[in-house]
Amino acid sequence: MRAAVYHGGGRRVAIEDVRVKDPGVGEVRVAIRAAGLCHSDLSVIDGSIPYPTPVVLGHEGAGIVEAVGPGVTAVKEGDAVVLSTLAHCGRCAACETGRATECRNAPSPKDAQPFTVDGKPAYQFANTSAFAERTVVREQSAIPIDPRVPFDRAALIGCGIMTGVGAVVNRAKVETGATMAVFGLGGIGLSCVQGGVLAGAAKIVAVDVVAEKLALARRLGATHTVDASRDDPVAAIKELTGGGADYTFEAVGNLAVIKQALDALGPGGALTIVGVPKLGSSLEFVVHALYQNKAILGCRYGTARPRRDFALLADLYLGGRLKIDELITQHYALEELPRALEDLEAGRLARGVFLLDRVA
Repeated sequence: MRAAVYHGGGRRVAIEDVRVKDPGVGEVRVAIRAAGLCHSDLSVIDGSIPYPTPVVLGHEGAGIVEAVGPGVTAVKEGDAVVLSTLAHCGRCAACETGRATECRNAPSPKDAQPFTVDGKPAYQFANTSAFAERTVVREQSAIPIDPRVPFDRAALIGCGIMTGVGAVVNRAKVETGATMAVFGLGGIGLSCVQGGVLAGAAKIVAVDVVAEKLALARRLGATHTVDASRDDPVAAIKELTGGGADYTFEAVGNLAVIKQALDALGPGGALTIVGVPKLGSSLEFVVHALYQNKAILGCRYGTARPRRDFALLADLYLGGRLKIDELITQHYALEELPRALEDLEAGRLARGVFLLDRVA
């Protein structure tokens, strides 16, 4: 089968012939139909996310269950599923109280090697490896959803949409009538904007430096936009919100932007850091800046409860309340990965999606 393999050392990702094992106990084999391209994939290639190699990339996928291993009960052959990157045991105190993103009992995703490349084992990325015609995942990572959701839309639920919407409604818990600002309008930031719409935020200020992304944010529900290449976003947000936003969301992973998002808060406001800076990064700020009951929140994977949240997001899409079609900038064949990566780095994509049954 075809798969996108990264061999490390800054080499180009290659589309290679790869073998995948049969599902074992508690595992599921999924035929991938569509896979989204996310900055986390790029971060493995540029070294921002250290990962063992060779590794089959991709982590935002959807497809059909082809086979199940012994003991699997949550899905069956023929089910439409979205892949979840979240490895969790489902049995610990955190999992049993709906805090699966805090589970510490799950195996490390860097240990899984379900693939073989040139006769040698290859690693799985983020519990999924969606840039492959087939993958084998743990049962917890194959989440069934309504089959009426097209696969290219469903794939985006598994990472970008869950992370962005979840940051707003699960982690920050934005209230109806609140004011909020989103810094960075990639797929995750645009999903934060939609999370604000779903939460009933009165003002949603979208900040970026790309005019097309600002326009798209408006179509997705932002009430105001700020072009940070021309205007000071902190001053603009304070003016629009009467002194500072109730909530800000940083979806870039840039330390300077995180500082701006913190400075844009009003009294009692909360910054949620959704973007992922390079590992080991640190930020210096004046502690006194938090004394007016301000808060800084970390957020992993939208504080997701995958089996509950994925189905909910699918229902919101089918009901017209969550816009996914508009997030897809471009479709690609898997062989077009180099061009897709160039488009991502150039800021031309909200989301690029690979169709695995399409050949360039």
